[in-house]
Amino acid sequence: MAETTKPAATKTALPKEIFAVEVPNHELLKLAYDSYLANARLATATTKQRGEVSGGGKKPWAQKGTGRARFGSSRNPIWRGGGIVFGPRGNENYKKRVSTTSKRVALRQALTLASQAKKIHILDFTTTGKTSDAVKFMTDNKLERRVLLVVDEKTPQLLRATNNIQNLLLIRANYLSVYHILNADAIVLNAGSIAVIKKWLTKEEK
Repeated sequence: MAETTKPAATKTALPKEIFAVEVPNHELLKLAYDSYLANARLATATTKQRGEVSGGGKKPWAQKGTGRARFGSSRNPIWRGGGIVFGPRGNENYKKRVSTTSKRVALRQALTLASQAKKIHILDFTTTGKTSDAVKFMTDNKLERRVLLVVDEKTPQLLRATNNIQNLLLIRANYLSVYHILNADAIVLNAGSIAVIKKWLTKEEK
């Protein structure tokens, strides 16, 4: 069995224009965070309107003479078992749009907060594709709870090694989100991912 050596921390410096920016407030971070959740939301809930509820074809009682209020159908929304008024129909659009420029600013702010909290580790993880390699990597580097492993390229070996670990999330550098960064207890970057992040987040808008 091939042995995996304990990875040593590299001396790659974190670019200040990404990991040391000013964070005047958390409003943009909250907007980007909520946008991620909203865009992932599926409109699966649906209710039946008055015309879709079964039954109600016959008038419940006579129009006059009973002393009770007149009613034409048991499918009336104010009756139990009747239709639902203004309920979800399964075609709702919950998406929230955030401009690309704002997303990049929010990502730089989130990475800055993570750097200030000393949650970022620069380590290179190599594996033969075994889950035990990833477990040993986390144990040797004292990575616990929710770990975000950011790489420049996903390989089949990395996917096999990390897929079955509940508290480890593997993600490509150019798919980072404020949601993942803020929810992680530890963020592991390999040397290649830093270059990708820098190129992506310092790209000038046209």
